[in-house]
Amino acid sequence: MKTEALSTDPFPADGETIVTRWKEHLGRYTDWCTVWFCIMGAALVGVTVLAIVNIATTELADPAHLLKVAATSEVIGSILLTFGAGANAVLLLILFGTPLAYVLARSRPSRFKGVVESIVDIPLILPHTVAGLLVYLLFMRRGWLGAPLSDVGLAFEDAYPGTVIAMLFVASPFFVNTMREGFEKVPVHLENVARTLGAGTFTTFRTVTLPLSLRHMYSGAVLAWGRAIGEFAGVIMIAYYPFIISTLIYYSFTTDGIHTSRSIAFTVILVSFGVFYLLRRMTRYLGRYDDRV
Repeated sequence: MKTEALSTDPFPADGETIVTRWKEHLGRYTDWCTVWFCIMGAALVGVTVLAIVNIATTELADPAHLLKVAATSEVIGSILLTFGAGANAVLLLILFGTPLAYVLARSRPSRFKGVVESIVDIPLILPHTVAGLLVYLLFMRRGWLGAPLSDVGLAFEDAYPGTVIAMLFVASPFFVNTMREGFEKVPVHLENVARTLGAGTFTTFRTVTLPLSLRHMYSGAVLAWGRAIGEFAGVIMIAYYPFIISTLIYYSFTTDGIHTSRSIAFTVILVSFGVFYLLRRMTRYLGRYDDRV
């Protein structure tokens, strides 16, 4: 009686057959659409990475100068001032922009609604200098709002309130539009159920609609804050002083040259990347269950 030995080799064929089978396996389980999308997206991300690597290689070659510039009270104070002014602008947007976004989300389509939405989007399409000029003309000491507010002691020209109001103006579309989309995703029938149970409009908004839109509020606030702290032309038109970080970099470039301004810019890149990375990480823990409604 003859016995045949069983081969334990899963690929008993020759090398050419193994390669053929591997190609078939790769083609069967590879999503080429996703692969090409990743390649195309990597080209866009790669431009930012190359720009950062370009400045990083130069600055890290002289770490002593980088640390010296980054540790100055002027740079630290300017960064804190910029982030603080942007945060104040976002707080005002949450207070005034949230009701506006809710009204736009729940109102029926009409010409008036279209006009309001277009007005909200104006800061998106205007050149930054035009946006700054609009803010300056309105809030300068002789402006329609600047004059009466100056009489009560609230000045905007070359003052911290001017920085905040300029940041608020340019960042408002990012928050309002994001919040409007969030409110639109909340099913209206949930609000109707709350009203049939005796809840008023504001109670329904506070207990049903707003909690289900917290993730959009957070994302809109982050986008608006990033837009606010990155503003330059709109701010210097009304408040060249005190120096926000973009103004400080411009001033340093015109007075001390590229060496110092480049170190300040790289410091801002590192700080901003760290802050926004933490903010984005927090997004996954906010409203993750509410989005399933």
